[in-house]
Amino acid sequence: MAHVKASGSKAHQGGNVAGKRLGLKVGNGQFVNAGTVLVRQRGTKYYPGYNTKLTRNFDIIATKPGVVYFTKVKRPRGFRTVINIKLAD
Repeated sequence: MAHVKASGSKAHQGGNVAGKRLGLKVGNGQFVNAGTVLVRQRGTKYYPGYNTKLTRNFDIIATKPGVVYFTKVKRPRGFRTVINIKLAD
């Protein structure tokens, strides 16, 4: 027989939590203004490139207005997805 009492129904609650709305907020070729959030993420799935900035909570925002474009950069252990802004002329 077990020497520990079985846990009741209250012990396994707390799983219904609202989503954090993470992910890409703009697409490739889309025009954005300065200060626009491009990605909300946990950690660095995407990396900042030209005219973008990584915030303290790993969001990437545009520092100047322009057109968003994504590039893949070769690294020693695979590829890295970089988000850039091409300035509007």
